[in-house]
Amino acid sequence: MKKLLLIIVFTLISCGNEQELIDISLALDWYPNSNHAGIYYGIDNGYFEENDINVDVYTPSDPASILQTVASGRDEFGISYQPDLLLARSEGIPVVAVHSIVKTPLNSIMTLGDSGIDNPSKLKNKTIGYPGIPLNIGILSSILEEQSLTIDDVELVDVGFDLVPALLSERVDAVIGAFWSHESILIELEGREVNILKFEEWGIPKYHELVLVTSEEYLKNNEEIVEKFVDAFSRGYEKSIENNDESMEALIAAFPEVNVELETQGIKLLSPLWQESFDSDGMDSWNKFGDWMKDKGLISESLDVEKSIMK
Repeated sequence: MKKLLLIIVFTLISCGNEQELIDISLALDWYPNSNHAGIYYGIDNGYFEENDINVDVYTPSDPASILQTVASGRDEFGISYQPDLLLARSEGIPVVAVHSIVKTPLNSIMTLGDSGIDNPSKLKNKTIGYPGIPLNIGILSSILEEQSLTIDDVELVDVGFDLVPALLSERVDAVIGAFWSHESILIELEGREVNILKFEEWGIPKYHELVLVTSEEYLKNNEEIVEKFVDAFSRGYEKSIENNDESMEALIAAFPEVNVELETQGIKLLSPLWQESFDSDGMDSWNKFGDWMKDKGLISESLDVEKSIMK
C-alpha cells in the first residue's frame, strides 16, 4: 500500500512539474521551402518545446493575408517582408517585426543568359513579366530612372507567379519579382543560364526580405512568450547555418514533396544570409528603405519606421 502511495505521489509531483506547452500559430509566406528550413530545424531539435511552445506551422490559402490574420489575432506570428510590413503599417494595420531572417533583397530582375540583357539600361523596349504586385512596378520604375528611362519605356505583363515559365518560353524578355535564391535555380535546373540584376546593385536601398512578425497587441500582452519564441526561432536558423544537411532533412520530413535539388541549393545560397537579429547595420538599412518608400510616395510621410520593429 505504501509503495502504491509513493508511486501516486511521485506521479502527481512529476505531472505538476511538467510545463504545459503554449500553442502558437505561425503562418508562412509561401509553401515550405529553403527560406523556412531554420524553422523546421528548430522544431526537430526541440528548441520550441524547450521554451514551452508548441508551434503549428502552416501555409494560408492566401499568403497575402498574413499581416491581416496576425493583426487580428488569428495567428500569433507570421513570415512577411519589410516592404509589405511598412505598407501595412502605413494603412493602419498594427503589426510589428520581431526578428529579421534575411536582411538583403532576394527579389530581383532576371533575364536569360543568352538574352544579352545584363543591365537595366538594356531593358528599353523590352517586355517584363511581373506577379501583379504593385511594389515591383515601383522598384522597377526607380531602377529605370537611374538609367534615364521610364516605366513607359518597357511593356509590363502580369504573369502571376508563372515567372519562370514566362521567361523560359520567351513570352517575356525579363521578369521582376523572382527570388535569386529560388527562381534562378529553377531556370538553371532547366539547363539555361540566368542573369540576375539585384536591386541593391542598381539604386534600390537594401531592405529586409524576410521578417518574423506579430501584432502590437500580442507583443504588448505577451512579451515573455514573444521573447521565448524568437529565441527558439533564431536558434533554429543559427544552427542551420552550420548544419545545412540536417536543416534540409528537417524540411523534407515536414514537407516530403519538396523539390530536394532545388531546396538543397537554396539553403546553400541562403544560409550565409541568416542573421540573428536587428543589429546596427540592419537598423540602418531598415530606416533607409523606409525613407525611400516615403520618397516614392509608397507610404505615409508621417509613418515612424522605427516603431515597426521590436526594440
